[in-house]
Amino acid sequence: LFFILLCPANIIGLWWAVGSPLVMDPNSICRKTKRLAGKQAELCQLEPEIVQEVAKGTKLGVRECQYQFRFRRWNCTSHSKYFGKILQQDIRETAFVYAITAAGVSHAITQACSMGELLQCGCEPTRSRAPPSPTAGPGTEGTAWEWGGCGDDVQFGYEKSQQFMDAKSKKGKNDIRALIDLHNNEAGRLAVRSYMRTECKCHGLSGSCTLRTCWRKMPHFREVGDRLLERFNGAFKVMGGNDGKTLIPVGDNIKPPDKQDLIYSADSPDFCSANRKTGSLGTRGRVCNSTAMDTSGCDLLCCGRGHRDETVVLEENCLCRFHWCCVVQCRKCSVRQELSLCV
Repeated sequence: LFFILLCPANIIGLWWAVGSPLVMDPNSICRKTKRLAGKQAELCQLEPEIVQEVAKGTKLGVRECQYQFRFRRWNCTSHSKYFGKILQQDIRETAFVYAITAAGVSHAITQACSMGELLQCGCEPTRSRAPPSPTAGPGTEGTAWEWGGCGDDVQFGYEKSQQFMDAKSKKGKNDIRALIDLHNNEAGRLAVRSYMRTECKCHGLSGSCTLRTCWRKMPHFREVGDRLLERFNGAFKVMGGNDGKTLIPVGDNIKPPDKQDLIYSADSPDFCSANRKTGSLGTRGRVCNSTAMDTSGCDLLCCGRGHRDETVVLEENCLCRFHWCCVVQCRKCSVRQELSLCV
């Protein structure tokens, strides 16, 4: 809780405290986190079940961030003392944190709507939707189709994520840091909303496809994380304009970032050595791949310091058997594994 209250962006402090039961209890979030105000406080008072989905969305963002950065020098560490320092900087890593969090909240709320877990929403309304050309399949030429099933109401999730995630930054929207945070929040939400796909089911006798029922579904969240990682790799460095309301890309002949790009204003530390001031835990002791040439390779991950090989004995489930009806029983087997560790 102490970390939550100190964090410069309150909801991001909440994001990193997902290991606590506090986060999964919307009443505790709203009661204990005193800095909530405006639209956030309104959600707490009127729609606590939405706040619970916000918490689930932040947890989704945590898992995806740690997956996407698992082979990088900064691996989305859960160490709060160091992570708080990351959030105080306008670096690429912070941009990804804001984007993946906003995306996770949007995704979780939308999914809750489709699952019938929220009274405020349900399936996507289709009456006013124009009929796009659904993805064609073999043997479906000229097949009649209609909207049906339960499409994901991504617009509802988008709006609730916007209401909760942008509330603090909008207060200082003439501040360059706030403009960057708002931009990256929006990039995260668009990584969900802009990549909806059409799914269809065939109907007809004897396997024929005389009619197809189609609906719209969100992308899998792993796809969202992959897409945001691409944006992270190509993130734009920006600076504030003279009017205090605009952001200008740094460098010559660089196109302005679009709404789905990630932006930052300060260069990242190298994260090679532990440094509390920058939020770096360093890479000493990290597992690396001695044969890889990418970011997981020992040369890059260990920052040229070298690595040592170590044999460890791990216990894993093995010889698993399924017993009717609902029990899987496994034995524990010892497995020797060769690891390369940064020195």
